[in-house]
This record gives sequence, structure tokens and C-alpha cells, in this order.
Amino acid sequence: MHNTQRPIATFSIVAYDPGREEWGVAVQSKFLAVGAVVPWARAGAGAVATQSYVNLTYGPRGLDLMEAGLSAEEAIARLTEADDGRATRQVGVVDREGRAAAFTGEACHDWAGHLVGDGFACQGNILIPGTVEAMAAAFEGARGGPGELADWLVAALAAGQDAGGDSRGRQAAAVLVVRAGGGYGGDNDRYLDLRVDDDPRPIQRLQQLAAMHHLLFGAVDPDNLIPLADVAAELQTIMRKSGHYDGPVTDVFDEQSRKALRALVGSENLEERWDGSGDQIDGVVVEYLREKFG
Repeated sequence: MHNTQRPIATFSIVAYDPGREEWGVAVQSKFLAVGAVVPWARAGAGAVATQSYVNLTYGPRGLDLMEAGLSAEEAIARLTEADDGRATRQVGVVDREGRAAAFTGEACHDWAGHLVGDGFACQGNILIPGTVEAMAAAFEGARGGPGELADWLVAALAAGQDAGGDSRGRQAAAVLVVRAGGGYGGDNDRYLDLRVDDDPRPIQRLQQLAAMHHLLFGAVDPDNLIPLADVAAELQTIMRKSGHYDGPVTDVFDEQSRKALRALVGSENLEERWDGSGDQIDGVVVEYLREKFG
């Protein structure tokens, strides 16, 4: 990160998940609102983490280069060769095919370095030695298992912090994940963009936000759909408690019940999980309503 008076400690990871075709970045730093500076990603192009006396143009320019077909390594070469301040820069990149590369300028403040693996790169500066190695090991151990790319990225941050992390402390963290059509409403690629701008435990708070995101916007499991007729009376009781329904409690899910449930689900921001149509509802929605209003 750039600071005219003193350097700022930062560590990050960029990665690609071929299973869901997602690109992502996660970062933690002793820098206010780091998520507005370091992470950049675009579906079909790749992901970039630009840090250590940041050159902000590395983000959009790097994505443009990779979208045009350059590899991660070629994009970094193009970015740094034209930058007179490259000795102080640090950048990690994963391209549209999942190839990763990283660069740490010789003037970055110790400890500074990076580790490039299959489909990911970890990098950081002003760290306790061993931080990026711990991040890489955690990511490799987590990916392909429970959760998704955002969870694996944040797990890598947590491992880095546990290993020592920033030698000057912590302040902010962020995770950004993109995939084609993955954003709210399906007309953009911004699947997940979560930021903790100022917190004494930013990574832990980021984990909480990721769990909340999964609840509100996670994919509906077809095997976890419940017939509305089976829970009509229970939902009517819940909606009476929430103030959305004043009709009778029966075993019939009628149009009045549907209208009330649509309003309740919308007020809880769960409309991505149930749009008000059909004769089934996501079990996650039912469980959430039970816990909150039951």
C-alpha cells in the first residue's frame, strides 16, 4: 500500500476455481478500506491484487491485458516494464485460464515475497516470515472441499494471520469473487464483494459476512426444496408473528398466504432463494424463518 510517510503491511491471495469458473481476491492490511484499493477481478479475464506503494492502474490494465489473451506472467511483465516505480510494487495475478504469477519489487519492505501455486498466488509485504507459506497451504487444503472459492480465500487469510500476518497489526480485509452472470439479478459478474473497512478483527468479521452472503444469495439446492403445502400452517403462524398475515392458520397455502410470504421473504432479503412462484420453497428459507420468528 502507498503511504507518503511510512509503508503499509498487506497480504493477499488471488485464485481461480475451474469448477464454478470463478476468479477471486482476498486481502488483509493495516490500511483503512483496503478492499477499495487492492482487489480487482473480471469474469473471463482474471484477478489482480496490486499492493505495496500501489499502482492502481495495475488493476484495470492487468484485467484488460488478460481479457485480450495475455497470460498472467505476460500481463505482469507488461505492467512492470513500463513502471518506473516497479521496485516498490507488488502484484499477484491469475489469468482467465487459471495461470498464476506474482511480482515483488526489490525495494519492497521486509519481509516481502510471494508464492505461486497451481491456480493461485499469495503475496505480502512487511510480514512475519512464514505468512504466505501458511496461506498457500491453507488454500490448497481447503479448495475442492466444503464451501466455495470465497470461503477458501478467507481461510487462507485466516491462516496467514495465525502464522503472524502483518508485523504492524491489522485493520481491514476484503474478498471479491466474480463469475459470468453471478451478480445480483444475474446481469453482472460481481458474485461476492465483501469489505471490512475498520475492525480490530477484520478477517473474523469477513468470515461472518461471507456466511451471511451464502445465506442470502447462495445457490438453491434442488434436494432441499420443501412442498409449500407441507409447511403451510407453520408458515402462516410465522407470518402472523411477523405481521405479514392476518388470515387463518390452515393446511392450505392459498393466494393470501403466497402474497404474505412473498412480502416477508422480500423484507428479509431472501428473494434470490424464493421468488414467490411454484409450489416448493427452499429449505434454507424455511429454517431461517423458523429461527427468527418461530
